Amino acid sequence: MKIQSGDVLAFDVYGTLIDIHALTPALSMLVGSKAAQLSQIWRQKQLEYAFRRGLMGAFVPFSTVTGQALDYALKVTGENISADERDNLLERYRTLDAFIDARPAMQALSADGVECHAFSNGDPEDIESLLRSQGLWGAMHGAVSVLPAQTFKPAPAAYEHFCKTVDAKADRCWIVSSNPFDVMGAMNAGWRSIWVQRNPEDVFDPWGVEPTLTIQSLSDLPEYL
Repeated sequence: MKIQSGDVLAFDVYGTLIDIHALTPALSMLVGSKAAQLSQIWRQKQLEYAFRRGLMGAFVPFSTVTGQALDYALKVTGENISADERDNLLERYRTLDAFIDARPAMQALSADGVECHAFSNGDPEDIESLLRSQGLWGAMHGAVSVLPAQTFKPAPAAYEHFCKTVDAKADRCWIVSSNPFDVMGAMNAGWRSIWVQRNPEDVFDPWGVEPTLTIQSLSDLPEYL
């Protein structure tokens, strides 16, 4: 299947365009050999807390979720850092490194006139900060945060909010995400999907549905235009 003229691409940010483990070297300076473990737990709890809050109807900004997940990761690994060090980590989370394939892929899609939007659980100002810091903002038609919908992906309301915001029908929207929960959430909302399987060992959830397309790198996208 090809991406057609008039289709809209919605790019997940954390984990798809942006490397959510890019702070591991900085964590190493604070917690030594536990840095990779802490980064993994931080991400796992960040997602879990977002899912929980979505189900509970207890929405808070994603930056709050991220901070609470960091606090949990520090507790479970038995590490202590100062308040200033914690604040610095959370500030640096707003300028995480992009994956190496993100900028050239987005530039190629922009040059081809493809309508691309960032679509994230993140707070609006954090999405813009990330994309600007990594040279990705100029390739986007816009950025859509779930914040106005007061829920998180993969809730159907999040995808409905995107469609209303960009004035597009669900069947003309494509999610581009490395997160299977996001791919499945979008498909449940009537979208088509592109799963970015960055690691060949990553497994897609066996729920009886498959991504519309599976790619190993964002650089593969232009061949599907």
